[in-house]
Amino acid sequence: MIAILIVALAAGAASALMFASLTSGAAISILLFYLAPLPVMVAALGWGPLAAAIGGVGAASALGVIFGLPYGIAFAMMVAVPGWWLGHLALLGRPVEGAAGDDATQQPPALEWYPVGRILLWIAAFAVITTTATLLTLGSDSDTITGALRRGLLKVLSTGDGQGSGEIERLVEMLVILAPLAATILSMVTLTLNLWLAGKITQTSGRLNRPWPELRSTALPSMTLVALLVATALSFVGGMLALLAQIITTALVIGYALVGFAVLHTLTLSLNSRGFWLGGIYAVVVMFGWPIVAIFALGIADAVFGLRQRYLQTRPPPLPAA
Repeated sequence: MIAILIVALAAGAASALMFASLTSGAAISILLFYLAPLPVMVAALGWGPLAAAIGGVGAASALGVIFGLPYGIAFAMMVAVPGWWLGHLALLGRPVEGAAGDDATQQPPALEWYPVGRILLWIAAFAVITTTATLLTLGSDSDTITGALRRGLLKVLSTGDGQGSGEIERLVEMLVILAPLAATILSMVTLTLNLWLAGKITQTSGRLNRPWPELRSTALPSMTLVALLVATALSFVGGMLALLAQIITTALVIGYALVGFAVLHTLTLSLNSRGFWLGGIYAVVVMFGWPIVAIFALGIADAVFGLRQRYLQTRPPPLPAA
């Protein structure tokens, strides 16, 4: 218990320092800020959710005392709770129905682990909650929120000499629309990346208390597609409901894009130089951004037509070993 307490406090202190580094104004602090959930997730996966909970509560309390209650609440919502809960879900397992342990060798029964696709849905939920909560600090309705965003962006982008004001205003109008969506995307990507990194770190150190999941089989629940369609339709009704629906739509689109990458990893199993092709596709998506639309379409196509299942059924059996 003493070891768990030490690890918990160390993880909480590391996360708190990374989160608070944003106040320094240094460029590296942005990277540290987005990696703040990583120590909590490592503690959760390697030493259990209790360690993550202790570290998160301690860090949030310390930040609240030093910087004020809103800062501590922000840390809890953006770092501590997601890190603890996602780590807890990743370690959830139950015995497979009909499977029993081997009494002769005293082997434990096979376990069915919490599906990666459902963890992805929880990541989307956290992205929606944190983005919405951040926007609500600017106002309680869509007009107030967009007005606050517009004033803030005009203050940042204004040249002060009155030149190019028309271009700046058009840019600000576009950014007011894109800012909540970009925040949702960034939250989705960083939480997913932090959980993956935490899994790799604990697996490398031998502390991961579960087998590594087969990520290329990741699939979202079937009702997620219905939720995406409903959220997309509500995005055009106007007002605060439309703003919330746009955030939900963005989170689910990124979720299906991540599933699309899993589909891509499956459909390229038989390719020569598979690593080269996958690396090239990832590089193109990171460099240009817009190709993510094709990856999203691939995820949707798999949800509707079962591309991976069809491919695995028609894939020729592997050659016998020489």
